[in-house]
Amino acid sequence: MTLKRTDIFDLKATALASDELLPGDETTDLAGYDGDQYDREDRAALRRVAGLSTELEDVTEVEYRQLRLERVVLAAVWTEGTAEDADNSMRELAALAETAGSTVLAGLVQRRAKPDTGTYLGSGKALELRDIVIAEGADTVICDTELTPSQRRALEDVVKVKVIDRTALILDIFAQHAKSKEGKAQVELAQLQYLLPRLRGWGESMSRQAGGQAAGGQGMGSRGPGETKIELDRRRINIRMAKLRREIKEMKTSRDTRRLARKANEVPSVAIAGYTNAGKSSLLNRLTGAGVLVENQLFATLDPTVRRAETEDGRLYTLADTVGFVRQLPTQLVEAFRSTLEEVADADLLLHVVDGSHPDPEGQISAVRAVLADVDAASVREVIVVNKADAADPEVLDRIRRHEKHSIVVSARTGEGIAELRALVAEELPRPTIDVEVLVPYERGDLVSRLHQEAEILSSEHTGSGTLLKARVHADLASELAAYAA
Repeated sequence: MTLKRTDIFDLKATALASDELLPGDETTDLAGYDGDQYDREDRAALRRVAGLSTELEDVTEVEYRQLRLERVVLAAVWTEGTAEDADNSMRELAALAETAGSTVLAGLVQRRAKPDTGTYLGSGKALELRDIVIAEGADTVICDTELTPSQRRALEDVVKVKVIDRTALILDIFAQHAKSKEGKAQVELAQLQYLLPRLRGWGESMSRQAGGQAAGGQGMGSRGPGETKIELDRRRINIRMAKLRREIKEMKTSRDTRRLARKANEVPSVAIAGYTNAGKSSLLNRLTGAGVLVENQLFATLDPTVRRAETEDGRLYTLADTVGFVRQLPTQLVEAFRSTLEEVADADLLLHVVDGSHPDPEGQISAVRAVLADVDAASVREVIVVNKADAADPEVLDRIRRHEKHSIVVSARTGEGIAELRALVAEELPRPTIDVEVLVPYERGDLVSRLHQEAEILSSEHTGSGTLLKARVHADLASELAAYAA
């Protein structure tokens, strides 16, 4: 007997209703089968992440916080990876929230295949989140991924407190830490790019249009200029964004001029990049004595710092400290800080600093490389510098060294491995390639000085008519020395 498709569905439905097995389905319990989905317990649970609370036990600690402490609850949807990955992401979000000036009360993770298009967590879990917000006395909910404008509004309508996402949180931290004129302009541009699609009207109070009585307006004398308030706001934002882009472009010209001057003098450049709070500024201070601000917090450095350094054999090079990266770095920030990140793309060598004591250093490396690819810096020669060796697990350090062949382990705090790092930088920097032998008159001491600064001196001898030098130089300097060839 041949069964039609409808007959097969009827048999399955009957089997499900009676908890019986179909022929050939001896190993399949259809009554308990729910398709290729997550376990019911996972889907039904809104799991709390332990150890996130930063609530102060001693009220006197408040004076050490620079901002008013908001009371926040964190929420995330776990769609892929392990539970440990989800917890690490929540701990990072807690660190971001604390850096922005808040007290983390609780962290909640919901297991779903993808975020709910309506309320991010789902309507039922959003109600559970509202109960937790009320119980904890929170005034803000922070979600771990970027929310669409409709998701944010729908979730706010349920929990009845302010809701922000990871992108808004990072933008807020950048706004607090920007000090230079260019840094402030870049952050403002990124904030406006984020705000533009999220402008929200509030009914009649936002309206500047009115028709006659039949159109629902207020009649004569109430006709506005023809634009709603929200349209005026959008236009003002677009005008402001255009002005900021012009200002940033003008500032970029100044930095490009300095960079071209260094390249004209054949001064190699080294860029320090890496995850936020990996110890980049501490490493810069160790290598150059720059005295750059060092704080144990995320995004302490936003403005790039360029310092002069020297190898053991006397060759000059520049060392640039850059803004830190983070997982899911907002695209608005990458675009706004593109001119700053060009320091990395134009470098001869990249020191990729990794926090060896972090729970997921490999995740940090992947996140940084993703941003470097966005700014066309993926082709720069890279050295993985595993920092904080004094606080890291030796097994983790060994694992990174096995996976990253071109790596070195250091501690900027104790000085461990710094001498080896200096030697590695000197070895990796581009060297002069043209051999010359010149007799430089004594009145051209400026050329001798340049040779000592920019070239690799092989031998030097003082004669009656001048200084006899054998050196390895760059092409530009070789052309200037051609008249003094011995």
